[in-house]
Amino acid sequence: MKPETKDTNPKDAIGATKLPMHLIPGSAKAFLSVAFLEGALKYGKYNWRVAGVRASIYMDAMERHLEKWKNGEETDPLTGVPHLASVMACAAIILDARAVGKLTDDRPPAAPVSKLIDDLAPVVRYLQNLYEGEDPHQYTIEDSQWEPESSLKRTTTSTTEHPKPKSSEPLGIKHVETQSERAEFIRAMERK
Repeated sequence: MKPETKDTNPKDAIGATKLPMHLIPGSAKAFLSVAFLEGALKYGKYNWRVAGVRASIYMDAMERHLEKWKNGEETDPLTGVPHLASVMACAAIILDARAVGKLTDDRPPAAPVSKLIDDLAPVVRYLQNLYEGEDPHQYTIEDSQWEPESSLKRTTTSTTEHPKPKSSEPLGIKHVETQSERAEFIRAMERK
């Protein structure tokens, strides 16, 4: 992407070579700010720049939020913060902690995964060609047993609705509706 410049404005020639911060969508900044607000209220803003962080803690948090989102939960039922905003916040904290020298990089020993991914591309093409005539139903969130949240909006009362099952409660896990039911459920699980 070549930056546009005006011949008459010398600042354009210099500014056009700098980091294009305007490319970040405003919606991403808005969602990210909500996730960072939650963290600031719980732990203090920029706490990681002083205390430092372990990469594994934030990798795990990103994966938990991503799995919840993949399975139809758009927002955290307690905070109302979108899970994908929390994923972005975790990644941003890792990057920022690394930039300021406060990241403990405790990722596992490296494996040649990048090469493996590239090396498996021919297998993907082979499988696509092998099953070219097949047309099975490709299941999506629309096929879920659970009703995913349809909106990022959240009520401000303590009776926030959660995704409700379309069928009986799977795995014997009780579905809770209110803050007090949620607290009682957590206490019951801790007693087990």
